[in-house]
Amino acid sequence: MRWVALALAVMFTVAAATSARRLGDLRTHLPLTALAMGGGVLVPLAVVFTAGAIEPTARYALAIGGIVIGNAMTTSTLAGRRVVQAVDDRWDEVEGWLALGATPRRATIDMARHGLREAIIPTTDQTRTTGLVTLPGAFVGAIFGGVSPLEAGRFQIVVLAALMATAAITSAVVAFRLAPRTGKGSSRAAA
Repeated sequence: MRWVALALAVMFTVAAATSARRLGDLRTHLPLTALAMGGGVLVPLAVVFTAGAIEPTARYALAIGGIVIGNAMTTSTLAGRRVVQAVDDRWDEVEGWLALGATPRRATIDMARHGLREAIIPTTDQTRTTGLVTLPGAFVGAIFGGVSPLEAGRFQIVVLAALMATAAITSAVVAFRLAPRTGKGSSRAAA
């Protein structure tokens, strides 16, 4: 299990750094992506394993851990980029709010919500269309690994639920922590 924990730690580090680089400066954004992805990965995995939905073995920890970390990376990047784009596109509105005395968070809250919604669309669509559009990788992998179709289906349902939770947590943290610090020119505000 130690090797699995090390592999997951390396995966997480690479994923957080990749997302941070996509959002701009690695040094500036790495704490944010690590925090968002950490919550987005740890909470669903803790629930899955402590509730007994999946057996807490090295094999399952590596499989679901890798899937969830990858989803957290994608969601973190999408949320961050969408928030930055929304704030930049609506900067006049943000400045108007600030001129009226609004806090940076209030001035950008609608942009943060927009970024959050946009970031979870891929995960939501994947979950809604599972089995209709594609056969999910976790299901196919479990079948090829010798698991019964019923057990593979159960594993896939748990994976999809974990992915939805990961996307919700990760995107919420990124969107609501990044929005007040984003903006054009020298008017960038700290959270």
